[in-house]
Amino acid sequence: MRPISVLASYVAGIAILLPVVASHAQDAVEAPAAKPTGPAFVELQTNQGPIVLELDREKAPISVANFLAYVDKGFYDATVFHRVIPTFMIQGGGFDTAKVQKKTDAPIKNESGNGLSNVRGTIAMARTSAPDSATSQFFINVVDNPNLDGAPGRPGYAVFGKVVAGMKAVDAIKTTPTGTELARTLGGSAPMQNWPRTPMVVEKARVIDADAAKQAVAKELAGGSPAGSEAPKAD
Repeated sequence: MRPISVLASYVAGIAILLPVVASHAQDAVEAPAAKPTGPAFVELQTNQGPIVLELDREKAPISVANFLAYVDKGFYDATVFHRVIPTFMIQGGGFDTAKVQKKTDAPIKNESGNGLSNVRGTIAMARTSAPDSATSQFFINVVDNPNLDGAPGRPGYAVFGKVVAGMKAVDAIKTTPTGTELARTLGGSAPMQNWPRTPMVVEKARVIDADAAKQAVAKELAGGSPAGSEAPKAD
């Protein structure tokens, strides 16, 4: 597969007391910021509707931190799903609407041994044949793809979250007609297969809180999900 890849909690500073003979009081020393815990939530606002993701910090801390870093800097805004296979997955996070591949941060460690499986509705890191090559590109599984999971001696594709609302949008993207398009990759112009004929655009990606995610799930459930478009429920 070609390369496609927070709210921090703070702790109070710890004051260090100096001996009474000291002429000046030493400034308080801040303790290291505590790492965020619990799931993170991201909304992908697409031209097919919103997709709400629940990201698993516990089982995929590196992948989640990487994804959130790209979200925070607006990297995914005005990008496209550039590889769509209706019996497999939809892939995005690498090309802008002008079909130009974006420069990324350094690749991250593969977390495919985290126990999360590539089932329908999960989001995973895309990469090259090199296990630790994932950067910004990701894909959403539209069917169960257990063959993408890691096995002893065979690294897989790291799942780091799931869609909790918006599988209707995912399914709309997966059924769009595709073809071969000429895109500008980091290595030069190249023909890209399975490229949607009509752009499937991530207009904006943003971090949302748990309450907003639950509201999105409740709204979707209240409206009813089309047959075959059910998404996992938010934890």
